[in-house]
Amino acid sequence: MSVTLARADGIARITIDNPGRRNALTPADFATLRDLLGEVADTPGDRVLIVAGAGGTFCAGADLSDGPPESSVIAAMRPIHETARALHRLPQPVIAAVEGHAVGAGMSLALGCDIVLASTSAKFSQIFVKRGLSPDFGSSWLLPRLVGVHMAKRLALLGDIIDAQEALRLGIVAEVSEPDDFQQTVDRWAGRLAEGPPMAMAFTKQLIDQSFSTSFDDALDAEAAVAAVNSVSEDATEAFKAFAEKRTPTFKGR
Repeated sequence: MSVTLARADGIARITIDNPGRRNALTPADFATLRDLLGEVADTPGDRVLIVAGAGGTFCAGADLSDGPPESSVIAAMRPIHETARALHRLPQPVIAAVEGHAVGAGMSLALGCDIVLASTSAKFSQIFVKRGLSPDFGSSWLLPRLVGVHMAKRLALLGDIIDAQEALRLGIVAEVSEPDDFQQTVDRWAGRLAEGPPMAMAFTKQLIDQSFSTSFDDALDAEAAVAAVNSVSEDATEAFKAFAEKRTPTFKGR
């Protein structure tokens, strides 16, 4: 299998492992990734998801070694778009752990995650234009929301490769670590997220994702509706109790 799922201590980890193609994803791989994302979404014990590549490379995008699809391009794109939707709708926080190249759909995959952590070896590129293609996997929607319209056009129209520090400066990456420290950094972020209140974090993701397509007044109404649910949850009760008792809360996702 080129895409696998492992679990430990509330942390799910999806690993892309196709070393001969720098972890490029075939249509079948995208379908597997989609299905694994659905499995994580349906597993309450998975508190956070890490998406990573094996062998020091994140993902070189779609595997184009066989050339363009013989059938309809729109049909061929279906598993890619279904995977992008599954990632976008995932209730759990998602970390992209980027080492080496994250280019084309590989960069888009990272952009679709909630937090991007990068090794100093990381390289990012919207390389589509250099292949005579245009962005996919939702990057035309994701990138301008992260870096602004003009910077998104620069990155997408030129297809330049940027390093981890430039990605950090642009706000794509949350933290950059040396290779020897990278896994420790990923584990630290994942551990913190895994300790959080799952229901409140899922609602938080939902509110932020909806904010770009709603009015301020509608956002306030949505916050109030979510607060009405969160405030009577077991997790909220536990948080207040832990604060009064000066201890760390233990959240159950209820």
